[in-house]
Amino acid sequence: MNYGLSVLQFEQIVKVFASHKEIDEVILYGSRAKGTQKPYSDIDITFLGDNINFSLQQKIEIELDDLLLPYKFDVSLYKSIANIDLVEHINRVGKTIYKKES
Repeated sequence: MNYGLSVLQFEQIVKVFASHKEIDEVILYGSRAKGTQKPYSDIDITFLGDNINFSLQQKIEIELDDLLLPYKFDVSLYKSIANIDLVEHINRVGKTIYKKES
């Protein structure tokens, strides 16, 4: 399942994640994870990894933006989310779209 994205778009996005060894896992949540997205719904993702910091998050956001896809990315660090309701939502509906190979 590509969550309302073309195969090429999905592969381009995952390639960005794979280029950063600090990322252990990326979870998609929100309407795209639930399958209720509209054609231009944003892409809500959160990163898991002990060595990810805000600086790296910003770098990844720029790389995603440089793909020139017609979507807005809403990016977060899972360990930094203070909103308990959001964490519960991610845990409930989130889909792993990238996991680092062991």
